[in-house]
Amino acid sequence: MSKEKQQPKKPQKRVTIEFPKDLKANYANIAFITHTPAEMILDFAQVLPRTPKGEIVSRIIMSPIHAKSFLKALETNVTNFEKQYGEIKVPEKPHPADQLFKNPPPWFDEGEEDNGKQ
Repeated sequence: MSKEKQQPKKPQKRVTIEFPKDLKANYANIAFITHTPAEMILDFAQVLPRTPKGEIVSRIIMSPIHAKSFLKALETNVTNFEKQYGEIKVPEKPHPADQLFKNPPPWFDEGEEDNGKQ
């Protein structure tokens, strides 16, 4: 048996990430994902209840390999979250976006509620 020559481990380079002081956080409750052979495009949008339209608040473009790494990291973090706080329950039917963010009923007038009258 021959022993394979072990290569010395190279020290890992550390990357410092700085957060700009004026960095704004965006809330998004829906995402649209498209792709090309070279990139994944994630558009994050905010749709408020009882409003007929939403707004894209952020666009993230990444390579497919980074998207897959992001997917794995997100999966790990959701698993850890559920271990700590319990299962995240997502309704199967109808789609959560349809359930939570559908347009207001035709009788709804902004500022006035129906109070059970139709």
